[in-house]
Amino acid sequence: MPKVNRYVDIDTVEREAKKDYIDRHSPFIYCDAKAKKGEKFPVRIVMGKEYTHPDDPDHFIESIRLFDGERLIGEATFTAGMLGGEGCKGNAEVTFNVVPMGKKMNLVAQAYCTKHGLWENEPVTVEVTE
Repeated sequence: MPKVNRYVDIDTVEREAKKDYIDRHSPFIYCDAKAKKGEKFPVRIVMGKEYTHPDDPDHFIESIRLFDGERLIGEATFTAGMLGGEGCKGNAEVTFNVVPMGKKMNLVAQAYCTKHGLWENEPVTVEVTE
């Protein structure tokens, strides 16, 4: 089982280099707090908030996965060069349009960096209404 890295509040981190490392490797979920049962619901995942990630041949974001609890509901894979290639930096992102069916969703995003491994966000709860 690979080690799973998690985001920590970068305001509590002392060194700028650590803030950069943590932020740019962390996936962030952007979606509404409520969804309508049976209707498409957009869930946007962006890598990093304040810092961008390299897009080098040996160091890039290879995939972003979205889970509802333990169930995988979306996955996107990327190749080096997606954000312009070596020397370029950017924020890998993807939007999944999911159809909620239960009473709530517990969304978790995971992202894989080819150099620094697997990263995961804190769960985001979405209420599902009729």
